[in-house]
Amino acid sequence: MAEAARTDWNSELEHFEIEGTPDQKAMFYTSLYHTMINPSVYMDVDGSYRGLDHNIHRAEGFTNYTIFSLWDTYRAEHPFLNLVKPGRNADMVESMIKHEQQSVHGMLPIWSLMGNENWCMSGYHAVSVLADAITKGVFSNVDEALAAMVSTSTVPYYEGIADYMKLGYIPLDKSGTAASSTLEYAYDDWTIYQTALKAGNKEIAETYRKRALNYRTIYDTSIGFARPRYSDGSFKKEFDVLQTYGEGFIEGNSWNFSFHVPHDVFGMIDLMGGEGTFVQKLDELFSMHLPEKYYEHNEDITEECLVGGYVHGNEPSHHVPYLYAWTSQPWKSQYWLREILNKMYKNDINGLGGNDDCGQMSAWYLFSVMGFYPVCPGTDQYVLGAPYLPYLKMTLPNGKTLEIKAPGVSDKKRYVQSLKLNGKVYDKMYITHEDILKGGVLEFKMGASPNKRRGLSPEDKPYSLTNGINE
Repeated sequence: MAEAARTDWNSELEHFEIEGTPDQKAMFYTSLYHTMINPSVYMDVDGSYRGLDHNIHRAEGFTNYTIFSLWDTYRAEHPFLNLVKPGRNADMVESMIKHEQQSVHGMLPIWSLMGNENWCMSGYHAVSVLADAITKGVFSNVDEALAAMVSTSTVPYYEGIADYMKLGYIPLDKSGTAASSTLEYAYDDWTIYQTALKAGNKEIAETYRKRALNYRTIYDTSIGFARPRYSDGSFKKEFDVLQTYGEGFIEGNSWNFSFHVPHDVFGMIDLMGGEGTFVQKLDELFSMHLPEKYYEHNEDITEECLVGGYVHGNEPSHHVPYLYAWTSQPWKSQYWLREILNKMYKNDINGLGGNDDCGQMSAWYLFSVMGFYPVCPGTDQYVLGAPYLPYLKMTLPNGKTLEIKAPGVSDKKRYVQSLKLNGKVYDKMYITHEDILKGGVLEFKMGASPNKRRGLSPEDKPYSLTNGINE
């Protein structure tokens, strides 16, 4: 049995071939192993399993899965599986839809475990997983998925949804996580909008496009940060953008959570004061000293998981280093990503700068080492950073290979001078899922100082729902 397990794991891990130091290899393959633990199979050999309704069901034509830590894993773990194990992720999506159909609430899983719903964390992020799988061609039953998504997002008694649908935000007097949940719902609603477009349902698409812009309701443009509001429309009076509890945000502060608009980055930039102010806030986030008083009583945030005021050890900020790609200074992502990789991921007993959270921390690492990341699951785009290793080859599920070459890359030579995709100059700040699946070679030329001219034209920028708040 031990030998069989060893053989099975080696066949999983050999999809990647890398060059690097022994520590880098240990970190890479350990991270890959972490992404393959959960979600996990939940059924007997004949396909029977105990469902959410506690009746016995049989998985027909799919493998049933459980352990859906969705507040964490929708960000990178499920997108990673879409890339390397699409068949398994399709089964996970089907498992989530069956959960919704067995739910007395008609809801997709929030955080489900062994036929039980834990109701842990916020948002309804299963909709993101469904949308991403559909966008990337991994799951094809769009109508069934859309029905489950709409049902989930309209349960009036679930964490502020009735007020959210009426007011465009969740009031702080009704929910302690009012501001962060409003931001999370707006992104989730954008994924429903995307799925409705795929289904050709213009009415649902328009409804959820409007809901996707609800994030705008809680930005206080006088300070350029997200700020919770009360039922009467007024903003919270005493407000500290650095405080991680008591300010309307779950496991985070306004300074980090205000960047949580992955689906409409240009709109967010406007609300935060324009590009100059936006970049300044990003710079300050990574370079500031966050006094201990702001997190000392927060069990999910410790000094070890911080880079300045950026909280890598907890998930809401994971896309933030990539947001420079939408600005005139995309090279700053290349600087900070390597800082985060070096500090938060070590071949050591305390090697992760936070809880791995069912593979999310490790999936972030794997994407970032490859040089790109799914900032907005539900699009077909991965935003480019910079590769961490001189060579990596990924064998794709279709049998093709993608080679990522970055000769001489190091802590000093961390900046992308130029990039070629299959021999052609490539200046975009993103690469598509389709481009990756075609296989080929991504060749990065690295240097010790940034190339400040790459990726600046409008067509080089990644997806944004709008071009700004006036659209």
